[in-house]
Amino acid sequence: MRRVAVIHDWLVTWGGAERVLEQILACYPEADVFALVEDLPEERRGMLAGRRVVTSFLQRLRLAKRHYWYLAPLMPTAIEQFDLREYDLVLSSTHATALGVITSPDALHVAYSYSPIRFAWDLQPLYLEAFRYRGVRATAARATFHYLRMWDRSASNGVDHFVANSAFVARRIRKTYRREAAVIYPPVDTDRFVPGGPRDNVFLAGSRMNPFKRFDILVEAFRELPDERLVLVGDGPDFKRLKQQAGPTSWSATSRTPR
Repeated sequence: MRRVAVIHDWLVTWGGAERVLEQILACYPEADVFALVEDLPEERRGMLAGRRVVTSFLQRLRLAKRHYWYLAPLMPTAIEQFDLREYDLVLSSTHATALGVITSPDALHVAYSYSPIRFAWDLQPLYLEAFRYRGVRATAARATFHYLRMWDRSASNGVDHFVANSAFVARRIRKTYRREAAVIYPPVDTDRFVPGGPRDNVFLAGSRMNPFKRFDILVEAFRELPDERLVLVGDGPDFKRLKQQAGPTSWSATSRTPR
């Protein structure tokens, strides 16, 4: 019997990557699930269909479930500790370090990538600026990112096939890893979203409001378009800053994660 392992970076929030993971698990109901850290809210645990998530040693560290980003230097070591010797198919769902799992020589490893590690590669300056890293903190962050880039490039050699969630991410994979990636777009709930029908005269964007999503560019553009309306749906560390940046007529926002 074929054994399948699905590796996700961390299961502590509910966003687009977790929705894709939910569909991957629906395709492979026999799969075992692994994640560096797991703290899913009770109302979202149905996606696991009763599975227990195998976690790394990071799960035992104090405050890891809420401040896991600060554990980035430990993530390569943690992801490499999962024992996948008995699995024939390994599917990594990754925007960070999940692609770095070590598999057996005969296993097939397919990585569904939402992006190479953004903060370690081309978006490093944006992260340093957004989180106001200066002086010693900035130097330490740059050293960490350098280490992660070297590890990430090496870890990509263990992936047999890359799959990207967009043509843009496929280009980033080609640039970062010198690998080609097939594009499989994330699933759409066609029972809820049906093409056609009446439309509101607005521009809509929805996502987690993190600095690297660059909602600030959208908001600034609509400041110059007073006759147009921008609706942002989401929440995150940039919500308050974006609301202050926006003019009174340029946007409306819902402070919650899109369903």
